[in-house]
Amino acid sequence: MKIRKGGPADVPAVLGMFDSAVAWLTEQGRTGQWGSTPFSTDAARIESVTRRASEGDMRIAEIDGEPAGSIVVGAAMPYVAPAPEPELYVQSLVIDRRFSGRGVGSALLGWAREEAARRGVGLLRVDCYAGDDGRLVRYYESVGFSRTVEFTVGEWPGQVLEMRISPGDS
Repeated sequence: MKIRKGGPADVPAVLGMFDSAVAWLTEQGRTGQWGSTPFSTDAARIESVTRRASEGDMRIAEIDGEPAGSIVVGAAMPYVAPAPEPELYVQSLVIDRRFSGRGVGSALLGWAREEAARRGVGLLRVDCYAGDDGRLVRYYESVGFSRTVEFTVGEWPGQVLEMRISPGDS
């Protein structure tokens, strides 16, 4: 697996990753996270992915030369209070369902942990959908994050999780 810098040319692939995740979630009857509309047909989501790809903190995981997942890091999302200390925030993480079970999410989160250490930041945070069966929260816990604050955006239940970073983590 190779992790490389992402950019505007990756927007179609990242939208495809989100579309595959939405289709899978919909098949599972789990539309609370991202709904059932493909990202590639939603103007606001296309704009969001395009903006993130242009801002420079997107990384793409590739397996055998094919985009398999994407992560974007930066400042805390506007619906989450900033941490009282310097932090790096996982703004989005998505895996193409064709590569499920191949460690893509863990590898991208490992890159984020290393990036926080390189930047001298002692805190890595992420938020996720906390509804349905809580599976996504448990996933982040399984890779080393700890629950902190619960929140809601409208009726969407969320969970903020954090991971402490040591300078030697890079």
